[in-house]
Amino acid sequence: MSETRKRSRKRFGGHAHKKQKGCRELEVGAQGVLITCNMNERKCTSEAYSLLNEYADALYGPEQPADTQNSLSEDEEEDEDAEAALKKEVSQIQSSIKTHQQRFSAVESGANNVVFIRTHGVDPEQLVHHILSDLHQTKKRKSRVILRMLPVSGTCKAFPEDMEKFLSVFLERWFKAPLRATYQICFKARNSSHNKRDDVIKAVAGLVGKLNPLNKVDLTNPELSIIIEIIKTVCCVSVLKDYMLFRKYNLQEVAKEPTNENKATQEAANQNTAPQEAANQTQEHGDREKADESAERAGNGTKEAELE
Repeated sequence: MSETRKRSRKRFGGHAHKKQKGCRELEVGAQGVLITCNMNERKCTSEAYSLLNEYADALYGPEQPADTQNSLSEDEEEDEDAEAALKKEVSQIQSSIKTHQQRFSAVESGANNVVFIRTHGVDPEQLVHHILSDLHQTKKRKSRVILRMLPVSGTCKAFPEDMEKFLSVFLERWFKAPLRATYQICFKARNSSHNKRDDVIKAVAGLVGKLNPLNKVDLTNPELSIIIEIIKTVCCVSVLKDYMLFRKYNLQEVAKEPTNENKATQEAANQNTAPQEAANQTQEHGDREKADESAERAGNGTKEAELE
């Protein structure tokens, strides 16, 4: 009886375990594009590959395939026996694969309705901004299920001490004196309960203030938006331009014809607020975000915290 049970468990449970073990997951050190969708991750991944490759080819040129051709001449191959020639060819192919990495590769994000495309040899911020800029100008709708497309320039462990250490260096590129800018902090956590929104906001605002006290919060029309996306134990970070102009990097919204926005809502956000006051303004701005991302959260049972 015990052997039958063991056999049944292996037969019906082994495949799922093998799939999870072999799946590549989002990890610290990755760069890429975090993409949210409306409950169709497979279609989202397909659209993402198509869209990213289209614009990457325009910016960087077509991706060059790995060179797997055998360098041996026909005469040399004839001199070697079949087994030795086969071993040498396999070795050359393996070496070529190791030195060549695909421009885009999907990894398991760790959250529902979220796809992560890892990039190699591509600046994710430049590429995604180029995509949004084109969609904003042409008003062409090029996706059905993709909602938001957020570049990820850096990742670290999603623990306070690790985030503080990483961000204190990462943010220098945009905020360290003599550089200065108006900014907002946008925070979201999925499948993570060890980071509180207000604590993260205060900590990040404090780091920006230390880099240059002249950096000011602007929730209406900031020059830069600091994006903090936490999934499980990985913190994804980027600093984006034109975040509000491109409708929070929402591909569906940016392709729509412009409409009259609620001026009263925009004026309600205080301009040029000191960094230490950033946390006090998160709730009002977060309420506006809820309506904008209702489709993303549909069917998603994960715990989310957000600020925009």
